[in-house]
Amino acid sequence: MPNIKPVSDLRNYTSVVSEVGYGSRVYLTKNGHGNVALIDMRELDDMEKELALYKFKYEMAIAEKSIREEGTISADELEAELGV
Repeated sequence: MPNIKPVSDLRNYTSVVSEVGYGSRVYLTKNGHGNVALIDMRELDDMEKELALYKFKYEMAIAEKSIREEGTISADELEAELGV
């Protein structure tokens, strides 16, 4: 169950932050609407790593599709194209 609190509870910062843990976020509301989420730093790092992995896999899928559809060129052709 989400831990939702009004942003005014931050007056007692220590109490609110102590409720944050890995997999246990605290959501703060302002005027009854979602405003801020407090999340454990390790969890945030893991989420960012996972997002980077998904982005990498997506780019790899695009590259593999391009290779299948358009083919590749030889190293000599690449050097000639680059003027090396």
